[in-house]
Amino acid sequence: MSKQYDIPALIAQMADELEQKLDINEQTAMVGIHTGGVWIARQLHRILKIQPPLGALDISFYRDDFTRIGMNPQVKPSDLPFTLDERNIILVDDVLHTGRTIRAAMNELFDYGRPASIVLVTLVERSGRELPIEANVVGLHMELGRDEHIKLSGPDPLALETKSNT
Repeated sequence: MSKQYDIPALIAQMADELEQKLDINEQTAMVGIHTGGVWIARQLHRILKIQPPLGALDISFYRDDFTRIGMNPQVKPSDLPFTLDERNIILVDDVLHTGRTIRAAMNELFDYGRPASIVLVTLVERSGRELPIEANVVGLHMELGRDEHIKLSGPDPLALETKSNT
């Protein structure tokens, strides 16, 4: 049985929390991680009325496991339509699990410049962290077994589904 989640309500809650925690100004930019993070970032970007255009990262070349699992057949170029130097970056992903995707995203961001700060926002934070990476704003916390996975489908409407490999 699949549980339904109110994604628009979670995103609105995340936007409220960001507004409380941050001074969002002209030096604030938002970057979504391809694909699900971009879908969530689009909505947050609109709600928060962030001035610089939304950025998008495809971290395929920065992953530490692509030699083991192969290259994603749909690699897209990253799009950062602003300079990162001295900006406060809001980095958005759909699911924070091991921390490896976020590590790869930060490596790529630093190849483009030196941000003043990076705030991590994720729709779902689940158990299973392998690296010491923590989200600043989380929509939903989930405790899942090693054989369980989360899939975000979208972009319109966004839906979360948990699956078991067994």
